[in-house]
Amino acid sequence: MSRTVVITGLGATTPLGGDVASTWEGLLAGRSGVHTITEDWAAELPTKFAARVVVQPDTIIPRVEARRMDRSSQLAVVAALEAWADAGFSLGEENTLDRDRLAVSIGTGIGGLHTILENWDTLRERGVRRVSPYTIPMLMANAPAAQVGLRIGAKAGVHTPVSACASSNEAIAQGLDIIRYGRADVCVVGGTEGVVHALPIAAFGQMQALSRRNDEPERASRPWDVDRDGFVLGEGAAVLVLETLEHAQARGAKIYGTLAGAGISADSHDIVQPDPTGYGQASAMKRALADASLAPADIDHVNAHATSTPQGDITEAGSIRAALGDDNRAIVTGTKSMTGHLLGAAGALESLATILALRHRTIPPTINLENMEPDLGIDIAANTPRELPAGDLAAINNSFGFGGPNVAIAFTNANMTEV
Repeated sequence: MSRTVVITGLGATTPLGGDVASTWEGLLAGRSGVHTITEDWAAELPTKFAARVVVQPDTIIPRVEARRMDRSSQLAVVAALEAWADAGFSLGEENTLDRDRLAVSIGTGIGGLHTILENWDTLRERGVRRVSPYTIPMLMANAPAAQVGLRIGAKAGVHTPVSACASSNEAIAQGLDIIRYGRADVCVVGGTEGVVHALPIAAFGQMQALSRRNDEPERASRPWDVDRDGFVLGEGAAVLVLETLEHAQARGAKIYGTLAGAGISADSHDIVQPDPTGYGQASAMKRALADASLAPADIDHVNAHATSTPQGDITEAGSIRAALGDDNRAIVTGTKSMTGHLLGAAGALESLATILALRHRTIPPTINLENMEPDLGIDIAANTPRELPAGDLAAINNSFGFGGPNVAIAFTNANMTEV
């Protein structure tokens, strides 16, 4: 068995849409999912906007079940159920999949923040007897993966990579290894984050990491623009169903493309700042290429981490040139300009966008790019979608995080799959 790993299911709930189709439509339309926060608690914050999901998860999950899950788990379950159905699998007794050959890997950067803070308030204001008995299983970082595993009956392992904003790309890389090493035939991978709350906005604000463009929030996330002033906090989840090529072919599944390889590195430079040389980021991309048996010249597209921070965007442009060469032909985009930064879910959502870009041969734009930084040396899809040519295609999705983790994922389109 070759253990070639293909993508057969996609699911998402994002600031652009409640599912994959509406999210993809929003990306191609160049629509911003960033809006002003209207609750009273935002009044004193330096940043008063965020990118929230447009469909509340408790309108999809039964209310009693939703009340026993943190928002991060709710979002993960919504995305996973869509991906599971999209892959053609059933739930409950109708699910005939060998559950001993089914695994889950769902990453998160922070986990059950709302549960922690709400139950701490309850403890202080109403006493210990009012604290929910579900507090711990709701707040734990592995709760989203566990909730997904419970619903699909995964028994080959349920995993939770936690590596800040690289978490869900690391989850995808872990799923690739799980299948390659023969520990499962199917693995549900992705990421989730639901921490649009006063505390993280205040904390990121104190770090000078968030944009403060309060008068025009839809224009706040602007990767590579000279007037960028920080990222926009977002929330949401995205999930992919991975399986061996043979397993997918045997059941006649549709195949979106191949998860061709992954590369992981660490900056070991600073707890919050990227290594300005871009060495670690470039190493991750080079390792992904080697793992996928691709040459730099094979890469047609890069979905960049591109958070809209002054230093991060410049560093990443340099690392792309270092990995792919100064004469590379890859078209680069930064979809956080529309979705905001989903932290631990960012890599999964951007991997999903990369897969669809290869499938539809169309790259979503980087919006709000009005005055591009000079001498970036990369070809950016600025403000309008860009078309990809016919034939074989390959792409990379980058995710980097606080603490220095760098994870690059390489995808190829279905043309390059041994179908």
